[in-house]
Amino acid sequence: MKKNKTLAVVTALVCFATLFAGCKDARTQEDNAAQQVKSEELIRTSQSWDGVELPDYLQGRPELVAVKYEFPAGKKLGWHHHPVMNYGILVQGELTIIGQDGKEKTVHEGEAVVEMVNTIHHGENRGTKPVILYMFYLAQKGLPLAVQHPEIELE
Repeated sequence: MKKNKTLAVVTALVCFATLFAGCKDARTQEDNAAQQVKSEELIRTSQSWDGVELPDYLQGRPELVAVKYEFPAGKKLGWHHHPVMNYGILVQGELTIIGQDGKEKTVHEGEAVVEMVNTIHHGENRGTKPVILYMFYLAQKGLPLAVQHPEIELE
C-alpha cells in the first residue's frame, strides 16, 4: 500500500512538473514574442500634407537634421516656410497646420506628417496638452530649416 501511495505522489509530482514546465515554456515563448522587433510603416508619400508634389532632391551633399519640438497648449507658431523637405511624427497631443490659403490639417498623436516646402504656413496647438513633435529635415549645409515671415500677422 505504501508503494502505491509513493507511486501516486511521484506520478502527481511528475505531472505537476511537466504541466509547470509547459506553462513556463509557453510563458517564455510569449515573452520572447513580445520582445521581438516590430516595424510599422507610418507613411510613404511623395506629397506634402496638402497634396502638393515634393520637389526634386537638392544637388550636392545632404545634411540630415532631426529636431524635437514641444508646443505648450494654446501656442501658435508664426508664419514661415521650409526651403527643404521635412517630415515628422507627432508623439503627443494634436497640432493643426494652416496654409496661407486657409487649408488646414490636424495631426493627431502617433501620426506622421509631411510638411509643405516653399509654401507659407503656421502651426497651432489648439489642444489641452503640450504637443511633442519629432521632425526630420533633408537639408544641405548652410540652408535654413525654416524662414520666418514676421510681416504676416497671426489672427
